[in-house]
Formats: sequence, structure tokens, C-alpha cells
Amino acid sequence: MAEHVEKAAPQELDPEDAKIVTLARSSRARNGAAEGAAVRDTDGRTYAATTIALPSLSLTALQAAVAAAVSSGAEGLEAAAVVTDADALDHASVAAAHDMTKNAPVLRADGKGEIRGLIAD
Repeated sequence: MAEHVEKAAPQELDPEDAKIVTLARSSRARNGAAEGAAVRDTDGRTYAATTIALPSLSLTALQAAVAAAVSSGAEGLEAAAVVTDADALDHASVAAAHDMTKNAPVLRADGKGEIRGLIAD
């Protein structure tokens, strides 16, 4: 299992990436969840989700957003964003995004939407 190395946050954020950070942040706030995530597929469509913690189903926010994209017919991802208080992203979360597109950048933002790191293998 390859480790995902987080790099420093980009100095400037592409407007489309800023959009998915905003979607992830608003989803997290709306649901009062530990994490919010959003992905943009290769057709430019976006999908947002939050952490799922049910007795019979547990998904990170990014896994849930990837699942929403896949179930809607997305064939690949351009980018992903996760809003979390954690200092690092869960390996399984990043792996889910990279299952769709190996080098899709994954942004990690804090609750204010400030980018704290970037995983781009």
C-alpha cells in the first residue's frame, strides 16, 4: 500500500478548486459532520458528501463523495477537496479518489476553508 505524501498548500487556488472547497465546507457545516468533501469529475460535475457513521456503514467524506460520483456515472476525477480538523487525510480516503484517477489532486482544508495541504502523487 503506497503512502500518500502531502505537500505544502498551493499559493494560489484555481477558482474551480475553490468551488469544491466551498462545497465541502458547506456540506460539513450543514450536517455538523467531522469532515466534508467534494470532488469534480472529468466532465466538470461536482459531488459533495460528509462523513457517514451508521451501525452498518462507515465512510469518510471523501469516500462518500467518490461513491456519489461513481454512482452518477463519472469516469474520472479532476480534483478533490476535504475539509477537516485532522492534520492529515486518511489513507483510505485518498485511495478512493486515486482509484478513479491516479494523480487527481486532493486538497486538505481547515474549517475556515484555508488550504493546509495538497496530495498530488
